[in-house]
Amino acid sequence: MLALASIGAAPLFAYAQTDHSHSTHTPLPNKAAPADKSSMPGMDHSTMQMPGMDHGAMPMKSPSAPKAAMPLGKTDPDSAAPAHDMGAMDHSAMQMQGGSAPADARDPDAYSGGYTRNAGQYSLGAEHRLRMSDEHNFASVSIDRLEYVKARGDEWTAYEGQAWFGGTYNRAVLKAEGEVAQGKLQESRTELLWGHAVSTFWDTQLGVRFDHGQGTPNREWLALGVQGLTPYWFEVDATAYVGPSGRTALRLNAEYDLLLTQKLYLQPSVEATFYGKNDKAREIGRGLSDAKAGLRLKYEVTRQFVPYIGVEWSSKFGKTADYAQEEDESKHETRFVVGISFRF
Repeated sequence: MLALASIGAAPLFAYAQTDHSHSTHTPLPNKAAPADKSSMPGMDHSTMQMPGMDHGAMPMKSPSAPKAAMPLGKTDPDSAAPAHDMGAMDHSAMQMQGGSAPADARDPDAYSGGYTRNAGQYSLGAEHRLRMSDEHNFASVSIDRLEYVKARGDEWTAYEGQAWFGGTYNRAVLKAEGEVAQGKLQESRTELLWGHAVSTFWDTQLGVRFDHGQGTPNREWLALGVQGLTPYWFEVDATAYVGPSGRTALRLNAEYDLLLTQKLYLQPSVEATFYGKNDKAREIGRGLSDAKAGLRLKYEVTRQFVPYIGVEWSSKFGKTADYAQEEDESKHETRFVVGISFRF
């Protein structure tokens, strides 16, 4: 009996062993526990393969290898998104529009505003050439004094002004000053000059001067001077003259505008004339011949029209004063003036 029992138990024991081994190595379908990586230190991940994936085609890059610098305008092939395959497009078949224009095409120069086309480039014609502002010619007339003068019972009209024509750097300048009494030109000074800008506020002037006097001989001079604006806004005009027979002269003039309001201002002015030698025919003495100092109150109606009233003191010196005394003329006099200044 014992032998029979042992014989029958052997197969059962073997069956139990086989079933236990199956339950140990084959987990249930839906109850598999996640693997713990820390509990598998000896696992070689490089030998793991997933079905259907060809790991041999995937390039591996060593983490210790330095990354090469990419040229400017390029992208890293490892980080860039995969480019679309453009190999199927035939770029050689693409052509830009060209050839002859159709017969009814619009004239390309119809709205060019004076531009002309030459060898595919547009340029202005000679009549439409662009010119800088310093290439243009301008003109101006400025009358600083046109006034009625009264002194010692005498009265006359006096004028002083200048006109010019030219550009920024070179101009033709005409200066004129004189007195008219009883409808006749009693005395005048006229200058025709070439003005050249030497700085922002200064011009040099070179030309001729012509003097005319009632009952006295005329005089001609060569003139060289400067005209401009000094610091603190003093207007200065200084000219030297050379004439026949060794005659020389120097004329200085300065004025300043003292603003009282935006339109009302006082204008003090001084003028002095020097001569190198006596000229009895014109009653002019050597040295400081005469000087004037004036004060005019002006009101600027517009920039172009300025009426004024004022007073002026005139004196003669040296031999000129002696000549005036011989002709029973005053050496010093006070003049009251009313006039206008204008320009255009």
